[in-house]
Amino acid sequence: MRSFIEVKPDSDFPLQNLPYGVFKLKIGSAPVCGTAIGDYVIDLSVLEKKGYFAKTLLGNKKIFSQPSLNSFMGLGREAWKQVRVVLQTVLSDENPMFRDDKDLQKIAIIPMNDVVMCLPAEIGDYTDFYSSKEHATNVGTMFRGKENALMPNWLHIPIGYHGRSSSIVVSGTEIKRPKGQIKPANSENPIFSPSKLLDFELEMGFLIGPGNSLGKVIPIDNAYDHIFGMVLVNDWSARDIQTWEYQPLGPFLAKNFATSISPWVVTMEALEPFKLKGPEQYPEPLEYLNSKDDWAYDIKLDVYLKTQSENENIKISSSNFKYMYWNICQQLAHHTINGCNTRTGDMMASGTISGPTKDSYGSMLELTWRGENPIKLPCGSERKFIEDGDTITIKGYCEGNGYRVGFGEVSGKILPAI
Repeated sequence: MRSFIEVKPDSDFPLQNLPYGVFKLKIGSAPVCGTAIGDYVIDLSVLEKKGYFAKTLLGNKKIFSQPSLNSFMGLGREAWKQVRVVLQTVLSDENPMFRDDKDLQKIAIIPMNDVVMCLPAEIGDYTDFYSSKEHATNVGTMFRGKENALMPNWLHIPIGYHGRSSSIVVSGTEIKRPKGQIKPANSENPIFSPSKLLDFELEMGFLIGPGNSLGKVIPIDNAYDHIFGMVLVNDWSARDIQTWEYQPLGPFLAKNFATSISPWVVTMEALEPFKLKGPEQYPEPLEYLNSKDDWAYDIKLDVYLKTQSENENIKISSSNFKYMYWNICQQLAHHTINGCNTRTGDMMASGTISGPTKDSYGSMLELTWRGENPIKLPCGSERKFIEDGDTITIKGYCEGNGYRVGFGEVSGKILPAI
């Protein structure tokens, strides 16, 4: 497939992708929905007004003229498929409908450099899972020893906790270093201090399309139809605050100060060619978690660190979403098995994604092994955890035959505590 719009070979956004996002012009405009192709954003509200989606389930509704994707996500998979077919057809270099309409192109095709990306959805609820066996084993080994690394329940249920949706921010948002109670190793009592052990967590998240009503479950074989698409996630973590507060109810202030996500939502249809079988699960999950299909995805993930003293991104980790032990359908099925309702726009994150090798770990906690083995930087400095002025950038992409389906990036710079 080729578009009449130029797409570079290494672009994250070829015609095979067509992710959805919300944007506004740098010079005055209200947020509306768009899709990305090459180095451009297609204003879907303009195509909507021109009747491009009138023969789909959208009809003549103003779905893309809204400041979030929620209305579109709530329509369900058949509507998503129909719109994707329309976009791939009209953006094709073989279709003259949009290709030859120069007046429409002037208002509907916008250079990415001219827009500001917004949060793609109104995220009402946010759940963060803990679904990487390698990550859970690494952290458990650090704090409980190798023999007791995994808790007894970990191989039986997808562990998760309820996060804070109000502090989810779009890529590029600067993050202030959090403050809280920490307990120094040589002290009997805690102190109030800015976090000294600030960390990133390499994650991915998925957004809910149609939800389920209270008291109704989403069976695992139906879970896929409730998942609209995926984003990159950086679940910032204050490890010293976390160590003091997490028992007995888990993360609180160590996590809720900020979670960064990428602005483009890559649909499950675009990811379909990259599905594969996930890790072997033993013991076999209970029936409600036993999926008949493969729901792992070959998504390459890279983490970069940029310091104030170095004007370049330094790759510090390379991992892959395929390492996840509990997959997205199992996570959603487990989340609702007790009758918990989900709503359009809810986000669920994977938990830290770590691979089997040291260079594939998904957090500074693991990469430096609690700070015992600092990362050496080209300028001669080192990092045990994230310092003020540092920027963390996560990129993700799938590789096809002559093209790539990418997520763009999620980045955030750490500012000093207030």
